[in-house]
Amino acid sequence: MKRAKLLIKHAEQIVQVCANNEDMLVGEAMKNIAVMKPEEGTSGLSLVIDREGNIADFGTDAKLEAKYANWSFENVLDASGCCLLPGLVDAHTHPVWAGDRVHEFAMKLAGATYMEVHKAGGGINFTVEHTRNASEKELFVLFKERLQRMVKAGTTLVECKSGYGLDVENELKMLRVIERARRDDNINIEISSTYCGAHSVPKGSTADETTDDVISKQIPAIKAEMEMGKLHVDNIDVFCEKGVFDIMQTRRILEEGVKAGWRINFHGDELNPMKAAELGADMKACAISHLEEISDNGIAAMASARSVAVILPTTAYILRLRAPPVRKMIESGVPMALGSDFNPNAFCLSMPLVMHLACVNLRMSMPEAIAASTINAAASLGRSETHGSIEVGKRGNVLVIRAPKWEHLVYQLGGQNDIIAAVVCRGKIAHQN
Repeated sequence: MKRAKLLIKHAEQIVQVCANNEDMLVGEAMKNIAVMKPEEGTSGLSLVIDREGNIADFGTDAKLEAKYANWSFENVLDASGCCLLPGLVDAHTHPVWAGDRVHEFAMKLAGATYMEVHKAGGGINFTVEHTRNASEKELFVLFKERLQRMVKAGTTLVECKSGYGLDVENELKMLRVIERARRDDNINIEISSTYCGAHSVPKGSTADETTDDVISKQIPAIKAEMEMGKLHVDNIDVFCEKGVFDIMQTRRILEEGVKAGWRINFHGDELNPMKAAELGADMKACAISHLEEISDNGIAAMASARSVAVILPTTAYILRLRAPPVRKMIESGVPMALGSDFNPNAFCLSMPLVMHLACVNLRMSMPEAIAASTINAAASLGRSETHGSIEVGKRGNVLVIRAPKWEHLVYQLGGQNDIIAAVVCRGKIAHQN
């Protein structure tokens, strides 16, 4: 008897997002996501995930029931009254750290800016101190709990950055924590690992000195660990910002990352116009995050280069920043993705909430938000060939939404704990409510 991992049956809708193997959706295409509905007179839709954890088939209940009548399934989910979506992809997080910054929230509410909090001893350097003092075991326990909360909110692929170590020893410690989770079969979420040693300038150092340290010490140490099979790193990140790393320092670090075989995926044009978008486009960056202060030239350059803009609605919301020009970027042909920016400053583990904020505050439509949280977010990580849509051969990462229309996932503010009936990662039921 033939076997498969999972059968999901009787769904009201299957939200494929893409139906023609698109690597991303851009412009008007973001509004026209692919949604399969039952044929008139049929009862529902079914989906099969094979033993390797990939999507094997989907279609009407009747067709799949006949086709797989003699098959055995490890699990069967009844999705009556529900709809299916691709697992969500969180394109930007900082999830490995110790020491929360809840005390800073009061400062921000009183009007303190991000850089004022930073200069007062808070911000990144506060987290660096606590993260350096934490053991690898302590960081892993915290990280694992955060990943589990992400899964419950529908995330099945997440980008995870280092960047609260800022020296060789502690950046390696953070990357080892990420790697341990990436290899743990009991943690049902997929991880894209990002080295972000140039996240801030450590106390007592200058930006030039830190740039040299990253290039001459940190990157070679990480490469050595990778060559021994101890680490896997996918992306390189730099915080390109006034008072942190300027354009030339950012370019130097990113170039070293490219030599190491990493994708460029960095912070740019957040608090000040830095021409980071132009730099990223010139370097064929896979993705650039934030972009609240992007220029018109930067928008044109990113559209031409097909560099993905990773928009972070929680950051602009919490810091009361000017919103990034999302509508202009979409209409200009910039590929658009969403991320939670989970970190001690923006404590958000929920991509449904991120999509809701994107729709209300950034004027994205719900189809645009779901495209930005699936296929385009996967593209920002170089994973859109295998993730981000429900298509045969792609990874079996699927959400079962307890609603007859998929839009409820975005519409119901803060309601994901009840509306998400099940989260499937690689064909395995990662969470069931």
